[in-house]
Amino acid sequence: MAGSLSPPLMQQSIADLVADFELIDDWEDRYRHVIELGRALPMMDEALKTAATKVSGCASQVWIYSTVGESPKGKHLLLQGDSDAIIVKGLIAVVFMMFAPLTVQEIVSYDALGKFAQLGLKEHLTPQRSNGVASMIKRIKADAAAA
Repeated sequence: MAGSLSPPLMQQSIADLVADFELIDDWEDRYRHVIELGRALPMMDEALKTAATKVSGCASQVWIYSTVGESPKGKHLLLQGDSDAIIVKGLIAVVFMMFAPLTVQEIVSYDALGKFAQLGLKEHLTPQRSNGVASMIKRIKADAAAA
C-alpha cells in the first residue's frame, strides 16, 4: 500500500533512531535527519487526504490514515501519512517508526511521548509542532483502540 509503514517495510527502528541521535550532538544535524526520514516516507494517495484523515491540533496540514493488518503477533496498524511541511512529514515518519512494530493493544499503552522525549527533539520544536506530534500520537492511539 503506498504511503504505509508496516513492520516489514521499516528499515530503521525507533531504538536505532534514539541511538543515532545519541551520537548526533548538533540540533541542525538531527533536524536534517528528520527531514530525510520525511523524504523517505512513501507518498500518500491524494484520495486519502480527506477531512476524516486530517489530524486536528496540528499547525501544518497533517493526514493520517490507518488500516488494520494481521501479523504473527496479532492485529497491527498499517499507517499512511503526509503533511504540507517537510519537517512535519519527518515527524510523522518518526511517530510511525514508534508504532510500526507494535500490536494495536501495545499501541494503546505505549509511552510514545516519553520515547519521543528521548530523541531530544521536543526542546527544539515550536509549541505548535510539539502539540501536533501529541495530536498525531493521540489519533493513532484512538485508531488502535477502535481496532
